[in-house]
Amino acid sequence: MLIGNAGKDPEVRHLENGVAVVTLPVATTERYKDRNGEIKEQTEWHNVVFWRSLADIVEKYVRKGGQIFVEGKLRTRSWEDQSGQKKYITEIVAENLRLLGHRGDHDNNQPQQSSQQYNKPVTSNDADLMSDVDDLPF
Repeated sequence: MLIGNAGKDPEVRHLENGVAVVTLPVATTERYKDRNGEIKEQTEWHNVVFWRSLADIVEKYVRKGGQIFVEGKLRTRSWEDQSGQKKYITEIVAENLRLLGHRGDHDNNQPQQSSQQYNKPVTSNDADLMSDVDDLPF
């Protein structure tokens, strides 16, 4: 489960069979006080993958900086780059999505956007589709 901000506008891709997929970098920030009492921030970036109807929703409603809640599962995959080196990536395959608004919505005294939750039914076809794109580095 993550609550974070979209790192860029989503880019949707359509596989040969017409299935939509979106990969989106999501930033989560942890704030804490160090030993001297100074407030520090640590930002982590997560690669999130949305399939089918969730991909369509992300494409329509999520923009860079928008805050989202994502539930999903971790998936690590590998591929060979153009020079023959093996590369690895760990992604979060989204199963649930909630749109929380934009980073500035709460700071500028603007009305808060209502959150909308989207659930993607998980099917056995998801694993089959992911095996079709294992050689793609996105």
